[in-house]
Amino acid sequence: MNLLSNITATLTLLFTFTYGNAQIKNAKTENVKIYGNCGMCETTIENVGNLKKVAQVDWNKDTKIATLTYDTTKTNQPEILKRIALSGYDSDQFLAPDDVYAKLPDCCRYERVNKTPIINSEVAEIHSKHKHDTTTDMTQEENQLKAVFENYFSLKDALIKSDQKLASSISKELLSNINKVNMNKFSSEEHTVWMKVMSSLKTITEKISTSTSLELQRNAFMEVSSNIYDLVKVSKLDTPVYYQHCPMYNDGKGANWLSKENAVKNPYYGSQMLTCGKTLETIK
Repeated sequence: MNLLSNITATLTLLFTFTYGNAQIKNAKTENVKIYGNCGMCETTIENVGNLKKVAQVDWNKDTKIATLTYDTTKTNQPEILKRIALSGYDSDQFLAPDDVYAKLPDCCRYERVNKTPIINSEVAEIHSKHKHDTTTDMTQEENQLKAVFENYFSLKDALIKSDQKLASSISKELLSNINKVNMNKFSSEEHTVWMKVMSSLKTITEKISTSTSLELQRNAFMEVSSNIYDLVKVSKLDTPVYYQHCPMYNDGKGANWLSKENAVKNPYYGSQMLTCGKTLETIK
């Protein structure tokens, strides 16, 4: 019975991997070594490396070998390995920043072959950009999230109007713009936060886009707002953004959202309690 279960599990895994590869056009497959220890490392490495229909990563915690399959017209091996390095895991090409490695759980702190974080100049540039960006670079960084932020505010407005269909349509556009983000143009802080929220942001935005329930959309909007708040806090904005709070929603636990206007217009209740809430923080 155990043997049968093992065979079934192996075949299922093989089918899943093969099916996933079939979804990637212009596919190229390569094996590279990525350092890590455990199942938690495996989850992070694969989640960070994977991009729907663009890249798939399958990492073996015993051999430390990752199989990368990717669309050569949309990405390449260095881009995948850079994302993984920026989440804390070394490869032979790119070393994770020391501060990111230090934040890994104890069980994930593998022995580093080379403890000096000398990495490709492209990755070094990403992490050195913070207070020393040029005006051009700042504009590029802003543009990466500008469309995402604008879609978010439009989604908020649709919920204020209690327009479920409009909220669904805007969420589809938001998801499209999330997938277009070029992480290589982020500042160090933006990149770190993006890697934390990207997966959740995509999942919950897709949920809103396919939902026919306004109440479910509003519930999901709480998590979107939390992710967008984290991004706004590390992004350079032209105008202030107001972080606002409704004390009534979510069974009295409260819920937050962001707005370009200081005047409160509640997306969780719409016209029922339009002005219920207050501004908690002004982000400049």
